Amino acid sequence: MSVEITYFVHGTTTDNEEEISSGWKDVGLSDLGKKQSLELIQQIRDKKFDVVFCSDLKRAVDSAKLTFGDSVKIVEDSRLRECNYGDLNGKPSEIVEPLQEKNVTNKFPNGESYEDVKARIADFLGFLRQNYEGKYVAIVAHKAPQLALDVLLGGKTWEQAFAEDWRKKHAWQPGWDYTIE
Repeated sequence: MSVEITYFVHGTTTDNEEEISSGWKDVGLSDLGKKQSLELIQQIRDKKFDVVFCSDLKRAVDSAKLTFGDSVKIVEDSRLRECNYGDLNGKPSEIVEPLQEKNVTNKFPNGESYEDVKARIADFLGFLRQNYEGKYVAIVAHKAPQLALDVLLGGKTWEQAFAEDWRKKHAWQPGWDYTIE
């Protein structure tokens, strides 16, 4: 048996539009982000999920609620949060983005590393394996958790995950599939 996962990135935020890396700063969706979340409904209408898990940060919660509404149970989980950039939460992306690849094992000042995010996601995947075997699960979260899924379930190194990240090519799609064997 396995757990089938479809990962969705949250809609665009006001910080995204201003080229700010939010991290654990709890920002909301912009008008565009709300529109994206509502449009996603039609793009995934043929998919059926047993449960939706989302980060407990507002942008992920609002995205999940706009897309899935009352059609399926939505569960907030702090393990799905974005990387905590510590002192750099809410700072310009031109400062934060270059440091992400350098902070795979080194923590951001008063924050965490990408390895810390990977540990959170590994713990979450263990929870899914124990409790959702044979189920279809949706996840609504952020960049760091998705890159951790690429490393943990996609067999990529951190370097590959960063290099092949769809965000660099602006290659968004309505969900990415992963399987826990």
